[in-house]
Amino acid sequence: MNSKMLKRAALTVALGACLGALAPSVMAQSATGAIAGRASSGDQITIVNKATGLTRTVTVGADGSYRLSQLPVGDYSLQVKRDGQSDNEPVAVNVALGGTTTVNLGGGGAGGAVTLDSVQVVGNRVLNRVDVSSTETATNVSREELARMPVDQSMGAVAMLAPGVIGGNSSLGGISFGGSSIAENSAFINGLNVTDFYRRQSFSSAPFAFFQEFQVKTGGYSVEFGRSTGGVINAVTRSGSNEFKSGMELTFEPNAFRSKAKDHQFDRVDSDGTPVSAVYKASHDTDSFLKANIWASGALVKDKLFFFGMYEQRQGSYGSTNNAGNEWTRSKSDNGFWGAKLDWNINDDHRLELLAFSDEASTDNATNLYDFDTSTIGDSKGTSVDDGGGKNGSLTYTGHFGENFTAKAMYGFNRSQALSASPADAQCAQVLIDSSYNGVYTAMGKPAVSCHPSSSTSVVDHHDERKVGRLDFEWQLGDHLLRFGLDREEMTTDRTTHYPGATGMRYTVFGATPGAVLDNGAVVPAGVDAIVMGRRRIDGGVFETTANAYYLEDVWNVTPNFVLNLGVRVDGFDNKTAAGSSFIKMDNLVSPRFGFSWDMRGDGASKLFGNLGRYYLPVTNIINYNFAGGLIDERTFYALNGWTPSTNPVTGAGYLQPNLGSQIGGIDDSYNLPVDDLRQSVSRDLDAVYQDEAILGFQQMINQEWSWGVNATYRRMANTMDDIRINALCGVRHDTLWPIANPGEKLTLWGTTDMGCAQDGWVTIDTSKEGYMAGGSNKIMGYYKPKRTYKALEFQIDRAWDDKWAFNASYLWSKSDGNHEGPVNSDTNYGDTGMVQHWDHPANNQDYGPLFNDHRHQIKLRGSYKLNEMWEFGSTFTALSGGPITALGVAWPDDSTGAASFVTEGSGGGSFWHCVKNCSGSWDQREFVYAGRGSGGRMPWVYNLGANVTWTLPVHDVDLKVRLSVFNLLNNQEVINQRARYEKGPGVVRGLYGTGTRWQTPRYAQLVVTWNF
Repeated sequence: MNSKMLKRAALTVALGACLGALAPSVMAQSATGAIAGRASSGDQITIVNKATGLTRTVTVGADGSYRLSQLPVGDYSLQVKRDGQSDNEPVAVNVALGGTTTVNLGGGGAGGAVTLDSVQVVGNRVLNRVDVSSTETATNVSREELARMPVDQSMGAVAMLAPGVIGGNSSLGGISFGGSSIAENSAFINGLNVTDFYRRQSFSSAPFAFFQEFQVKTGGYSVEFGRSTGGVINAVTRSGSNEFKSGMELTFEPNAFRSKAKDHQFDRVDSDGTPVSAVYKASHDTDSFLKANIWASGALVKDKLFFFGMYEQRQGSYGSTNNAGNEWTRSKSDNGFWGAKLDWNINDDHRLELLAFSDEASTDNATNLYDFDTSTIGDSKGTSVDDGGGKNGSLTYTGHFGENFTAKAMYGFNRSQALSASPADAQCAQVLIDSSYNGVYTAMGKPAVSCHPSSSTSVVDHHDERKVGRLDFEWQLGDHLLRFGLDREEMTTDRTTHYPGATGMRYTVFGATPGAVLDNGAVVPAGVDAIVMGRRRIDGGVFETTANAYYLEDVWNVTPNFVLNLGVRVDGFDNKTAAGSSFIKMDNLVSPRFGFSWDMRGDGASKLFGNLGRYYLPVTNIINYNFAGGLIDERTFYALNGWTPSTNPVTGAGYLQPNLGSQIGGIDDSYNLPVDDLRQSVSRDLDAVYQDEAILGFQQMINQEWSWGVNATYRRMANTMDDIRINALCGVRHDTLWPIANPGEKLTLWGTTDMGCAQDGWVTIDTSKEGYMAGGSNKIMGYYKPKRTYKALEFQIDRAWDDKWAFNASYLWSKSDGNHEGPVNSDTNYGDTGMVQHWDHPANNQDYGPLFNDHRHQIKLRGSYKLNEMWEFGSTFTALSGGPITALGVAWPDDSTGAASFVTEGSGGGSFWHCVKNCSGSWDQREFVYAGRGSGGRMPWVYNLGANVTWTLPVHDVDLKVRLSVFNLLNNQEVINQRARYEKGPGVVRGLYGTGTRWQTPRYAQLVVTWNF
């Protein structure tokens, strides 16, 4: 009888965990999970953490439900007592990060035994196959699963396993979730926000071996999450247990394991007859990386105090030529990571956790002249040092007060730095060669043209610090689980930047055509075939932003099979000046979110779910830095008057220095951002950026190993925030203002009589109708209303790991449409978040169409197979259809002011009009044709196949593994970014339009040796 009862109990637990009846979702932002389900009223459910002995007991309520929340991730044993007697042997249950493992124990039958007849158990423990309690879309990946597949050792690589997550513009880096830009995501480690808040394009990191599990949230996340309109990466670190453990891991990525990158050269002719060329030399580049870590964990006090500690030493050696192939830079790094986790189970109801880690790193760079044809390294150009990373820590308390109330408190800090300096900074200016001068430069032999070792890196001194405090509560009241909390973040940026050299200017040499118009409105004089643009950019200060939020959520079990998730979040952002006064302040930003999950047949075999919510995006600190601290950004044009041999004052090597001839026109200071009057820097009508999202999905178990699902997602971003050109606030032309505003909406700034206003005072205009005065025609016009939509349909099938094999496949059809990508501009490779030239001219956003991150088809496969106890194999495959190619012009009808720079490709957004007739004459005689977004077609499909093999030493009690992973196995080097600027002047077609600028990373391999002892 006992055997029969045990069998039935185990089978019922397995079904409940795989499919389950509905239960409330866990606090998703923490590093924990939950167990919940249904049983007989009065039953006692006891769980014991196998690693630490942590024990929790809860009594099943009158409605037959129970819940154990805020459980550390890991394996537990679960036992039921009825009338004081154990009703089954303990059953193994796994608690995953950010989810609820549902364990239904039936209503009791004869002798108190559970009532279900037969279920097959997957593996040796209860797993969360389909989380019927969740209303979000998320992908969980454990440390054990990652060890079976070829996944590069980064949080971003893990996120890319999830459907709808792709790499962003490779020139900027970052990842895109669900059609969003790379600057809209958040990352958490043990509940600590480690997202870069200066640009929001990266996050602090730790070694792969430091983590236990990752959760990638792609939509529908609950109200305790905010400040993100893209996705969330939630990671939890490893912890100690009662058993002392230790180990070491070596990771080798030698250059011999890497295929060579291909060189690319494009020799073209602009439509005005000017030869142009672009060269990308990369075949000589080298990359060797080695890291070794050692770790230990155990109990300082059995069942009470646990530790996990790791130290990792990293050594990297990288060699690369510049694009022209005439300089060689050798970069070396030798850095150590340290991290520690302490867990104190004060008792079974109260717990303290301490996390601390440092990802500080420094890289030394040495640049020499280089002969590409003979692979000969020449004279030194100088050295520089780049520093990054910082220290991070958090202290978390979790308390359970009775069986129905839980409280959690956390304080933490997140620090990072970005420092770049060289001994040549004070004496040597940087000189760049534009593609329009490449023909002449090649004929010169491509000599060194500057004594500075870097061609583009500014002198940067940057420090960021985030301080976080948050409180979270759960209170079970019958069928209602009330969840509420608040948090506060203080984010401080201390940054100064400037170009090196005595003049503080960076010089770029261009080929020029006499009669061409420059950005400052001057005309290239007769006889001048080359010009130099000197750009001076200086900024700096200390700036703070605070972000506050509180939330309330009711998870209501309307019936045993239907749950409603009703929540509201209220955010507030306060961006401050260097003096500490409010610069941008937005309060009472209300985000309602609603979700449901329905066990359609009441047997836990299928799940219909959906959610509807609003998500707000904070203002990054780069906005404070540039607008509330002031920005000098001036361009001065000179005729190039030949080259003079010079001597590098640091190294003694020779180089050619450009001679500046006569200045052409005045200084273009239209990009300066003064802080004389902040009333002209920020619109009083400013609204925060938000996105609305709707998801409807269905999941079903095929059997105990297989499940499948489908979901549809719709996202809409109906407003944006950016700097916007205003040159006619009162209907009269005046000097250009660049306020932070909501383009296409109302704007209120301080107007003055000097600007042509009737009197000094606040002026409100509708920027969809006015604010910009065209050159020449003096037409008053506004900006097109911003819009971005994302529509997706996802199919996924999954087979659970059963100690033999596992498989996951997904197909995603999506469409990302609109007239702005978001707070970055990938079309022109411009990454200053929130001020990216989208609204420098009304022409920039005239067209609504496919956006940069629009990839209609995504296929992702991953799987693993265990041949025997010695050999395992794994593979990943991604196929991504190409993104749109847009052909950006530089002018538009009835306006003599350029819609983009006539000189550089990266300045100004561009227009969708191409001049086809009378282009060199007066602006009012030009004739245009229209070419909308994506008019240039599509980039090619990109395929990426990875494979690995793992060998385990076949010796009992010796845990030694060797894993060889190969990434981009087929060595595809397809183009992934192309030039989008079609014109360089009205009617002058760039010969280099549509040529590639970035390609896939070549094949490389990684050897990992793991020894646990």
